[in-house]
Amino acid sequence: MNTKGAASQAAASGLNKAAILAIILVSYVMIVLDTSIVLTGLPRIHQGLGFTDAGLAWVQSAYTLTFGGFLLLGARAGDILGRRRMLMVGLALFTFASLAIGAAQSVAWMIGARAVQGLGAAILAPSTLALLQTTFDEGPERTRAVSYYSAVAGIAASVGLVLGGLLADWISWRVGFLINLPIGIAMIVAARRYIAETEQSAGQLDIIGALTSTVGMAALVYGFIRSADSGWADGVTQASLTGAAVLLGIFILNEWKARQPIMPLRLFASRERAGAYAARTLFLGAMIGFFFFTTQYLQGVLAYGASLTGMAFLPMTMMNFAVAMVVPQLTRRLGNGRVLAGGLALALFGMAWLSRASFGTDYWTGVALPMMLIGAGQGMTLSPLTTSGIAGVASEDAGAGSGVVNVAHQLGNSLGLAVLVAVAVIGAGPLGGRDLLPYRYGTALAAGSAMLALALLIVLVLIARPRGAAQAVANSASA
Repeated sequence: MNTKGAASQAAASGLNKAAILAIILVSYVMIVLDTSIVLTGLPRIHQGLGFTDAGLAWVQSAYTLTFGGFLLLGARAGDILGRRRMLMVGLALFTFASLAIGAAQSVAWMIGARAVQGLGAAILAPSTLALLQTTFDEGPERTRAVSYYSAVAGIAASVGLVLGGLLADWISWRVGFLINLPIGIAMIVAARRYIAETEQSAGQLDIIGALTSTVGMAALVYGFIRSADSGWADGVTQASLTGAAVLLGIFILNEWKARQPIMPLRLFASRERAGAYAARTLFLGAMIGFFFFTTQYLQGVLAYGASLTGMAFLPMTMMNFAVAMVVPQLTRRLGNGRVLAGGLALALFGMAWLSRASFGTDYWTGVALPMMLIGAGQGMTLSPLTTSGIAGVASEDAGAGSGVVNVAHQLGNSLGLAVLVAVAVIGAGPLGGRDLLPYRYGTALAAGSAMLALALLIVLVLIARPRGAAQAVANSASA
């Protein structure tokens, strides 16, 4: 008799799983929604607070810097101190910072509040995924929960663009942040009522790992952010990236020896998980570039307003939602790896098609249709990537495992965008004014297509084919 499994089922039977899932999803939506709401609200933030053109990037970069830098620390803290406790701490920080952003009266105030919000997200995001992993048993139950988790992430990103544009045009960009106050308070109250505290791990936090990973990740993200403005030859950029390489090297060496590492290297022993981490970084890098450059294309080339720009993403949003809802059934019929490969192939085709858009491109045939393919691909990709990223992770490593998934996600966002921004100007030469933006758009999306192609190759080699081979051996043995 498997006493461990029986005990797990007995403990889970007393949980209100529907309520827990709702808390997890709403908490995660807050993070994703604010990330995309900012994009269409940036022009009004620029005008309202008096940002310079170069300084405006720090509205997003300050958040990205602390989010990426503190993710591993926030994730492991949940394993040691309790995941419900860290979920509530993350919610409190994120909610307080959202209030401060909504009330911001200066550039420094805005950037500081965004940095605090990123810290809250770094604690909150891995806590949500770790709680999902420990609440729902591996198999169909977890696959369904992960599908909802990934679906709301993709949908919230698109809805945020629509909502951000509408609020910026009709009311104020501030409202997009202030709405987090009642939601955040409600989630803290609900978490205290419905979520039981997880068992805390004995031992101490890996201080050396925490310091080197936090400073190293922050330096890495900062180096890529700075390169977009100052170039790769800039001394500060090079120093930041060199320092990041040294610190992260020390971090990896420390993780081999630490008794309770902040990122157990055994998480990378699985080909499936390692492939999922790499593919997720590439996929998110391509997708953040798609959102960033397509927003500029719609406003700068097709001359759409902020609200119309947001609404232009609706076909993608609806397709994303429709496909994400059938992913559990597709996974049961085709397997996780095949669904993942199919989703990446659809996104690749859609992005390559969209990269050809320019002046005079018809919205419905040249923009909306490839967007719908990208939406379908995103709906099919995020859930299987998450499932593979946490496959086989022991319960005591749930926080660390979810932290690595979120680090891959965040690195894809920050590093991917920095790389695409740098690539977008290659070969631009004498182009300027009206002709430069379509060129940058096409070049960036072509580079994003290459990232998706590499992600597809990794999935075929490390996730889809190994499982297919194993299944073939099993079928042969049973015959």
